[in-house]
Amino acid sequence: MLEKSVLQRVLDEAMKKGGDLAELYYEEKQMSQVIYEDERVDKITSGREKGAGIRVIKEGNTAYVYTSDLSEEGLLKAASTAGKSLGKAGPVQEKAISLSGQEPGIGRTSRDLLGDFTYPDKINQLLAANQAVRDLGEEIRQVTMALSDIHKEIQIANSDGELLEDAYSRVRLSVNAVASRNGLIQSAYESAGAVSGWEILDKIDFVAMAEKAGRLALKMLSAAPAPAGSMPVVLAGEAGGTMVHEACGHGLEADLLQKGLSVYQGKYGEMVAAPGVTVIDDATLEGHYGSFRMDDEGQAAERSVLIQDGELQGFMYDRLTASQEKKDSSGNGRRESYQHKPIPRMSNTFIAPGREEAEKIIKATPRGLLVKKMGGGQVNTINGDFVFDVQEAYLIEAGEIKEAVRGATLTGNGPRVLRDIDMLGNDLGFTIGVCGKEGQGVPVSDGQPTMRIKELTVGGTASGGGPKMKKIRRK
Repeated sequence: MLEKSVLQRVLDEAMKKGGDLAELYYEEKQMSQVIYEDERVDKITSGREKGAGIRVIKEGNTAYVYTSDLSEEGLLKAASTAGKSLGKAGPVQEKAISLSGQEPGIGRTSRDLLGDFTYPDKINQLLAANQAVRDLGEEIRQVTMALSDIHKEIQIANSDGELLEDAYSRVRLSVNAVASRNGLIQSAYESAGAVSGWEILDKIDFVAMAEKAGRLALKMLSAAPAPAGSMPVVLAGEAGGTMVHEACGHGLEADLLQKGLSVYQGKYGEMVAAPGVTVIDDATLEGHYGSFRMDDEGQAAERSVLIQDGELQGFMYDRLTASQEKKDSSGNGRRESYQHKPIPRMSNTFIAPGREEAEKIIKATPRGLLVKKMGGGQVNTINGDFVFDVQEAYLIEAGEIKEAVRGATLTGNGPRVLRDIDMLGNDLGFTIGVCGKEGQGVPVSDGQPTMRIKELTVGGTASGGGPKMKKIRRK
């Protein structure tokens, strides 16, 4: 970590040309990954990286400079560059920096805890998982798996006198299985992750997870083609909240709202979802993949209710967007690394559970589609129109789950989906991913209970012309 006296001099230099706020973000991280493909260890990577980003904000404008030169001279040079880019000379700030007294972050784990799970241990896990999938039969053509971890230590200081430090580890497991029969190819993907060390394997059986992906790929070989047309769609809790995140969540980020790029602009206090639908972003959920103790501006993590019982009640803010509306940050200022400035981002975003049993929702649906696993797709981030692929789906007939179907897509509009939810289950499932925005990727999780949407278009993927859509690939 950088010395407090150095931080003070760097911030003073950044403020020499005047400014509303100067901030230094220091980051040191250690990463490793093992990738297994085609029945061999394909790649082992590891690395360390550290650097600092300096931001100056003046009258709503931002200058951001980053450097890997962590000498005092290098930091002062970066601070001077950032400060000079925003205007004429102003008063030098003389605000003392004092420690905030924050404790280490959620799920903090040491390098030793990650290091106890060695490369041979990881390779043995991958070998066992690969064998379990291959034992399912010769129709399994390819198995690709990865085990990844990162340990990060951060330090944030700003001209308001705040100095905060945090450290945490995050791990991720993923497997993709491909099956083929008579020229038909189907794949299935499973992933898991947490703010945690490798003790996650005490809770998650990686071999069983890989086998699950293989069985699904094989099952989809025998599935019938998905029907086309408008029909009720039941999204199972285990499908996770991909649709909520992509087709709804981004529109609740304050920067898009302030740029006029959100369908929710001007709708605060209005009913934007069906009664009973509550949407929450909660970075305080212990151990979840998108969780943190403080965001990348040093703001304490919060549980933010965005939509309460159908009514729009809030947005996700970082410090800059909050200041423009004279509000407090909601703790959603996130960045991929020291090379990026913070922007409003989701953490763990989900629809809160309802009261119905999942089985009751199925029984109450005479005909429709049950979606158990979502795939990738495209989203128009301005109006919420989407087209999503479906990885696992089943027909519902006379209130019962029938045959599996493949090749389904879901076409609709995110805000309309929220209004068309007519049944909410009492379960809650999450999936994990890396959310991309403005060239930055940050870890997130998203979730939902089992829920029924009164009507969605199931079938073709043609989206025609119209506005540009954001391609979605869950990583």
